[in-house]
Amino acid sequence: LPAAPDATFLGINRHATVEMVGALAGLGAGGAVCFASGWREAGEDGLQAALVEAAGPMPVLGPNCYGFINYLDGALLWPDQHGGQRVETGVAILSQSSNIAINLTMQARGLPIAYIACLGNAAQVGLSDLALAMLDDPRVTALGLYIEGVGGAPGFAAMTERARAAGKPIIALKSGKTPSAQDAAASHTAALAGEGAASGAFLRQCGVAEVASLDTLLETLKIVHVHGGLSGTRFCSVSSSGGEAGLVADLAPRHGLRFEPPSPATAARLSATLGPLVRVANPLDYHTFIWGDVARTTDVFATMLGDYDAGLFIIDPPRPDRCDPASFQPALDAIEAAQAATGLPAFPVASLPENFDEPRAIAMLGRGMVPLMGLDTALAALSAACLPPVCPGWRPWPVRSGAEPRLLDEAAAKARLSAAGVAAPRGITAPSLAALDPGGAGLAPPFALKGLGLAHKTEVGAVRLGVTDPA
Repeated sequence: LPAAPDATFLGINRHATVEMVGALAGLGAGGAVCFASGWREAGEDGLQAALVEAAGPMPVLGPNCYGFINYLDGALLWPDQHGGQRVETGVAILSQSSNIAINLTMQARGLPIAYIACLGNAAQVGLSDLALAMLDDPRVTALGLYIEGVGGAPGFAAMTERARAAGKPIIALKSGKTPSAQDAAASHTAALAGEGAASGAFLRQCGVAEVASLDTLLETLKIVHVHGGLSGTRFCSVSSSGGEAGLVADLAPRHGLRFEPPSPATAARLSATLGPLVRVANPLDYHTFIWGDVARTTDVFATMLGDYDAGLFIIDPPRPDRCDPASFQPALDAIEAAQAATGLPAFPVASLPENFDEPRAIAMLGRGMVPLMGLDTALAALSAACLPPVCPGWRPWPVRSGAEPRLLDEAAAKARLSAAGVAAPRGITAPSLAALDPGGAGLAPPFALKGLGLAHKTEVGAVRLGVTDPA
């Protein structure tokens, strides 16, 4: 080469990787992807530290990492097949699992992916660093994450605030919520995966929408790619079948969605168009009396949609390889016309994901329509796209070093928690049982009686519960 490479993929063993990273850094190379495994996730903390030291200021992705694909400019450092294609704009996806990243490139849902990148062990370049680099690209519309841990919490919170300021929603799927999944994360990328309740609360506080499955991640990213975060939670459901209407009504509660009845004025207008045999409700089964009539179908769809913040229009075109889907085109055109007439999101929803083929999905997205694939997944995605509210400027408390740690007794610790606004049980202390006066402090039995100054009271029998008289 005439000069040091801008980027290098290192597909060599871990010990040679450390040596080569040092050589590349010495040449002034732009960065490297380290493919080899067998580092901190295998108990080799020292070897991973040596890699970081060898890299110095040179950016390194990984180790234990597949690299990245740039579908915007047609550039990649990637050791395997992928299923994506060039796009002009799209979402960025970051994954701590290289295999899941490969799987996501194989999606046939029409989602335009601008970047997909793997973090591996994130020994040097972390999640927030890589996310910020991608969010800075004006062609990136949103960020999807498959994560086992967030790395530094303050840095992650700062990154999410940058994303909000840029109008780029973040959708996350976090694994490692159960003990067995946490063990898997530790052996996979050496990530410390926290419990689901704590991590979920943290992500919500950061304004990140959390989803529970890969298909919901992809469908939610499609929504926010086109519409951003949804601004309201009032949805309508429209279908030509009572079976689909019933499914929506049954599935909605598990996703926290409600389908409220249309206003009296809207109901009257719908009845005038649909006739006396159609019961106006939400979900709405409009039957097939107007099937094929684009003008009347558009009027019904736009009238219903105009009463809500967004709408689901359930439609499953026949498979084009064995059937003729032409008779469904008027209804699809009416959904698009209703969105154009109202300025509100109208989502064509296939009850089964395979009933929107990839060419149709890509064409719809190109016209600003978001096809949602799979009824239950669609409802989950709509719920997630209603992004959680945030407190601007919020940051988690930084971790302070405990150079001289000291043990607080339980009473002192609870006093500090109370002073910080954290609810803690009321209590009193005394040098002896005889000196305890709970009544004087306004406390009523039953009490928990504990020995003060012991780190593990239960183990030494210094806890009594259900005490009515301390004396």
